[in-house]
Amino acid sequence: MLWLKAFHVVFVVTWFAGLFYLPRLFVYHVATADREGLARFALMERRLFFIMSLGALLAVLFGMAMIAAAPGYLALGWMRAKLILVAALVGYHAGCYRLMLALRADRARHSQRWYRLFNEIPSALLIAIVILAVVKP
Repeated sequence: MLWLKAFHVVFVVTWFAGLFYLPRLFVYHVATADREGLARFALMERRLFFIMSLGALLAVLFGMAMIAAAPGYLALGWMRAKLILVAALVGYHAGCYRLMLALRADRARHSQRWYRLFNEIPSALLIAIVILAVVKP
């Protein structure tokens, strides 16, 4: 179980690194007007999205493996709450994908300020998930 947990944490860190940085790239992407800059941000976003998606997939798989190894955790309220927040995080990840595609197609509908606020969502989710996983209220 400790090996599963260790790899789960490694890939959660990978996933969150991308979730913290990708929306920041969106802020810079929206502020850019030249063709070369737009192409550069589109490339950076696509590459980062691939890495963070791999981290997300592996984090979820190792998390599922831990639940399979100890299914009794599903009866605990803190675990159910954590899984709901993880589902929200997966939704946020999917939202990032949609935003990335819109930016690449030059269909940005949001301001830099909106992307800055959007960038705060994974921080709030991370705090809540860590508190649930460590404190187990």
